[in-house]
Amino acid sequence: MTPAARLQASIDIVDEVIAAARSGGAAADTLIARYFKARRYAGSKDRRAVRDLAYAAIRRAGEIPSSGRAALIGLAQAQPDLVPLFDGSPHGPAPIAADEVGADAGFLPKWLAERLARTLSADEIPALLDRAPLDLRVNRLKATRAEVQALLPGAKPGRLSPDALRMPEGTNVEGLPAFEQGLIEVQDEGSQLIALATAATSGKTVVDLCAGAGGKTLALAGMMAGQGRLIACDIDRARLSRLAPRAERAGARNIETRLLDGGREAKALVDLEGQADVVLIDAPCSGSGTWRRNPEARWRLTPQRLERLTGMQAHVLTLGAALVKPGGRLVYAVCSLLEEEGAAQIAAFNAGHPGWRIDPAPVTAGLRSGDGLILTPAHDHSDGFFIAALERPC
Repeated sequence: MTPAARLQASIDIVDEVIAAARSGGAAADTLIARYFKARRYAGSKDRRAVRDLAYAAIRRAGEIPSSGRAALIGLAQAQPDLVPLFDGSPHGPAPIAADEVGADAGFLPKWLAERLARTLSADEIPALLDRAPLDLRVNRLKATRAEVQALLPGAKPGRLSPDALRMPEGTNVEGLPAFEQGLIEVQDEGSQLIALATAATSGKTVVDLCAGAGGKTLALAGMMAGQGRLIACDIDRARLSRLAPRAERAGARNIETRLLDGGREAKALVDLEGQADVVLIDAPCSGSGTWRRNPEARWRLTPQRLERLTGMQAHVLTLGAALVKPGGRLVYAVCSLLEEEGAAQIAAFNAGHPGWRIDPAPVTAGLRSGDGLILTPAHDHSDGFFIAALERPC
């Protein structure tokens, strides 16, 4: 592909990303994979260059652009070397017209900037859109961090989690023997701290209420040394089904899975009421703490969607609290830095559940936020999270 053709390809991709953001379609990485699957003539350097241009344009535009072309013209205003590539060549974009305006630069939609100002300072916002590092979690069931680090050139110990290794950018993790052997999983270091906040140990009964594909379930299995009862629950059959092969590779054999019926979850959990030593709720959320990985997600979020999410979060908090035994531990977490999804949720829960005690999470990172902690890309060099731990009264 010529440089101009790469630029046109990135325009086409950003057009698709914009359309998907407006309609609730696929994520950018999925759209990019589909784009190149239909264009196998593009080499690896072409794919990388097009992807980098597309993501640079997405990161630069705080408000959703009118089109992919407007987004890339805006990027060209910041990177003048791109301007000559609008040359009208057979596979390149048309020249920029004198009256053509590019998308404005910015970090966030205005309404989101106002909401995030409640928890973050202005100088912390840019880090939300930096490129994310590649973190691994060492599987305690099979190895120590030192043993795995010796197998992985370039791996550096994490600063926050005792199980974390940070890898060089571009590492093909799934091609590593250590991955095939179940010694490692890809997991952001901040995400690892959520599992650590549960203080789960061998022999306990632990419920991962919103398990998804089971990343934190596997971390819990390692903390429990494979001993005890670990129940992974979710309402999404497809995501939950991905846990079984991951657990097999990890050697985690104490995991039960339980598919829940959305809106009728309590019926499927009645046998666990008041029985769990630990309940982890990694609740559905806006994902505002993971915009480094999915920068177009900030275009998808609306006040209406945020309201629906906070309602779901309150629901699963109440659901999870019923499962905790007296003296047991409830850990609530979201990969969000919005106050409504973090500190405000815990404040509302405490108002409706008198007697529950805030139990400081055993996490040496983050900053206080209400009755919990927030981890931020700027402060902790991890994805953004809110974490709170509570203890049920005896």
